[in-house]
Amino acid sequence: MKIPYLLSIVTWLPSVGAVIILALFKKEQSKLIKQFTTAWFGVTFIASLFLCTYDRAAGGMQFIEDFRWIPVIGARYQMGADGVAVLLIVLTTLLGVISALSSWNYIQKREKEYYVLLLLLQTAVVGVFASMDLFLFYLFFEVSLVPMYFLIGIWGGENRLYAAIKFFLYTLVGSVVMLLGVLKMYFLTQDTALAAKISAATLSNIAGAGNGNSLAILNTAVAAAKSGAGTFNIMYMQALGSVMPMGTMQVLLFFAFALGFAIKVPMWPFHTWLPDAHVEAPTAGSVILAGILLKLGTYGFFRFNLPMFPAASADEGYFGSFGVRSIMIVLAIIGIIYGALAAMYFVVKKDGDVKKLVAYSSVSSMGIVMLGLFALNPNGVNGAVLHMINHGIYSGALFLLVGIIYERRHTRNVAEFGGLSHVMPGYAAVFMAMAMTAIGLPLLCVFISEFLALRGAFEANPWWAGAGALGIILNAGYMLWLYQRMFFGNIENPKNEDLQDLTGREWAYMLPLVIASLWIGVYPKPFIEFIQKPANAVVKQVRPDYPIQGSATEPRLTMNAER
Repeated sequence: MKIPYLLSIVTWLPSVGAVIILALFKKEQSKLIKQFTTAWFGVTFIASLFLCTYDRAAGGMQFIEDFRWIPVIGARYQMGADGVAVLLIVLTTLLGVISALSSWNYIQKREKEYYVLLLLLQTAVVGVFASMDLFLFYLFFEVSLVPMYFLIGIWGGENRLYAAIKFFLYTLVGSVVMLLGVLKMYFLTQDTALAAKISAATLSNIAGAGNGNSLAILNTAVAAAKSGAGTFNIMYMQALGSVMPMGTMQVLLFFAFALGFAIKVPMWPFHTWLPDAHVEAPTAGSVILAGILLKLGTYGFFRFNLPMFPAASADEGYFGSFGVRSIMIVLAIIGIIYGALAAMYFVVKKDGDVKKLVAYSSVSSMGIVMLGLFALNPNGVNGAVLHMINHGIYSGALFLLVGIIYERRHTRNVAEFGGLSHVMPGYAAVFMAMAMTAIGLPLLCVFISEFLALRGAFEANPWWAGAGALGIILNAGYMLWLYQRMFFGNIENPKNEDLQDLTGREWAYMLPLVIASLWIGVYPKPFIEFIQKPANAVVKQVRPDYPIQGSATEPRLTMNAER
């Protein structure tokens, strides 16, 4: 069933809920506000499930909406989603419900403002994934900073103001630099000579073969560019990348966008804001930050850097003995190993913070995503995109689990726990499931995404895969060590003797994430089918001569093609 304006409904429905809360609810009605917000997030999640009617065979952008918005600069209200965006939007709406439900006991002050900000944040994030216009994308991308800043700064921990300001300034600096790149790309769309060089094959690859609506939107943007009018259409800018000459300008544009996205990922060495933000953020803030906001960075590399600057993305010699791709791979590998070692430190440390450990594990996990993306082959890119989804599932779950024990003990110090499985068997079982997911145990979701990402890295360079595998081994080490310290042995701290196991509400928001991990781990095929055509189109854009008939679902062909 096709629902008109479905993407706009999913995008703006949370904001409508925020307006209703502001207009109709008094701050004293905290219970009603919690129930209404959770139900409203649930309605948005159900609406987002209709996006799963996406035609995976056709590929390209679907559910397209196109309206004139700011004609003087060529900006349009253009919404659309490919398979990658669909999965990220559904993940966002799912974590929205879970975040609201997990906040019922945790948030005890200014509940009305808190839930309004949660709703507004979801609109901004869904808007990022659904935008087909770069100007619209940038607005949503920037607006997403504001609710998170207040969520950390008002409802965070003792050092919340420092963490909130650091988060805001880091991301703002990257966004300002990216804005320069956005403006330059807009001016390049007015270059009629470049527009004339774009081939029909390139347009078909970007729009999706057989996707008439997407191709029609792209052809309209091409016509505007050929007339010298300029456009912010993202698909046209991707097509422009295929004819943009490799040189200083493309490299500068690559890094202008890359800085904004690398801070968001975050890649080493731009990661230092993340541990502070996670430690100080409320539980729901950490869930959204790790589960969704970090994906804005990796999604940006997938949607913009690779297809818009293909020559720079594949470059291995611009700086002499190394190139742009080499820099990105090195930073990804450092992030993988550094993040894992830093996480291990917080297991060993006497007063190690479990939340900080999970935060650094995200740095390592996002390094795997970046390694897969810049492997620049179908297995690597498919695995990287799937790992974005999987990381959102298990990292969100781990932060929820940390929040549950913090509500009971008001500490996150690893040394304060031990023997928890005796008094909280349900909690121990769910924690074990998510820890095994994070490690990459077969039949759980992370296994397949890490396997594909590392396989892609191996096809590109075995040493890259070896470095990535080392990080995964370290990840297994600290996660198992953490579990042993928290759950095994005898209860030595009397404060842990009477802890309550998971409540019905906590089971309600943890089980969907456990089920999602099992579903993707046991039967990843439908998820890969959503990802495959968009991911392969990106590979084809960066490496036009790469044989794409092999893919993540046909690994033998891919291996043979690379060799």
